[in-house]
Amino acid sequence: MSNPKFGVWLVGGCGGVGSTAALGLAALARNLTDSTSLVTELPLFQGLPLPKAAEFVVGGHEIRKATLWDAVNEMHERANVFTHSLLSGCKDQLVEWQKNFRPGTVIASGSTIAKLADRPEVFAAESPRAAAERIKSDLAEFKKRHNLDRVVVAHVASTEPPFNLGAEHQSWAALEKALQDGERKDLLPASSLYALAALEMGLAYVNFTPSTGASIPGLLELAEKTGSVVSGKDGKTGETLMKTVLAPMFAHRNWRILSWVGHNIFGNRDGVVLDDPANKAAKVRDKDAVIPNIVGYKPSTLVSIEYIPSMDDWKTAWNHIHFQGFLGTKMILQFIWQGCDSILAAPLVIDLIRLSILAQSRGEKGVLSQLACFYKAPMGTPVNDFFEQFDTLKAYVEGCRGK
Repeated sequence: MSNPKFGVWLVGGCGGVGSTAALGLAALARNLTDSTSLVTELPLFQGLPLPKAAEFVVGGHEIRKATLWDAVNEMHERANVFTHSLLSGCKDQLVEWQKNFRPGTVIASGSTIAKLADRPEVFAAESPRAAAERIKSDLAEFKKRHNLDRVVVAHVASTEPPFNLGAEHQSWAALEKALQDGERKDLLPASSLYALAALEMGLAYVNFTPSTGASIPGLLELAEKTGSVVSGKDGKTGETLMKTVLAPMFAHRNWRILSWVGHNIFGNRDGVVLDDPANKAAKVRDKDAVIPNIVGYKPSTLVSIEYIPSMDDWKTAWNHIHFQGFLGTKMILQFIWQGCDSILAAPLVIDLIRLSILAQSRGEKGVLSQLACFYKAPMGTPVNDFFEQFDTLKAYVEGCRGK
């Protein structure tokens, strides 16, 4: 492939994670930053045909009137991240990429997300099928206009409330019929409409959120048919990453966890959305499931997420772990994690995009279970232990190199 070009289509791209990922790609392409935090720049990945930052073009869907340039400047002002020289060095590229953004959809995404929207186009009275066709048209135009070899759709929008599946979601035939009938406006949430569009076009789909996305049996069947690759759900960036690193220690030392309490506070736009109990439920579900999965029993657990505006993008988590050791002795481990949410997430999004392109170029299709170490609720595997997950990724990479 000579002079390849790859498209990154960010759903919710002018939010903190999406705009930081776009800024990161622009900065990397201009040698304004190094590769710190990019997993795919570890020695393990050397020699693999992974796309370079300069080969990417960015576009996306957005429900707000925000722009990439506005978003990174807001991050700079509110979270005190990015240097002036980094921003000024990437401004022209972000402004150019902004021309590729289109209005998204808020169908079945919940009232709290709908309240964030200030672009009238996103409230179009369209059926789920019509919305998906509009999304496909945007993606096709983006791919054609920039002469792109591949496009990856990465969902980095706000967390939707949990979505209940019915019989119509259990196979592609049933789902396709329900879409054609057009009777149910809430047949699929917005995240799944973006996934539907991507999969029907044979594009890769990355779900970095707890939202439903492509995790529907009918859509997974579709991915196999069209040769799409899928990964998700819910990027593992901070507190839950620590849980999946520490819990194996308790299991391997045969200490019994009695209780594990995690309290999270943050103040960005994601915090506004998760302040709604319905949206929060999806996030808490993923965060609370990892400990029992790893240790093989259910300790007393509690996960809380609270919106504290002054924290901005600096997510802070305090964890209290009560455990039992030899001769019934009870002990405690505590930790505090504070990280800039978007700075933690954005490089992982770039990693997932690069690895999705690699997988699809190798003829893979369906769920990329080898990417489990990036997610809280990984698709295609029940494993939550970070070290087991990373060993799986390592074996996959070594297999790629072997071939």
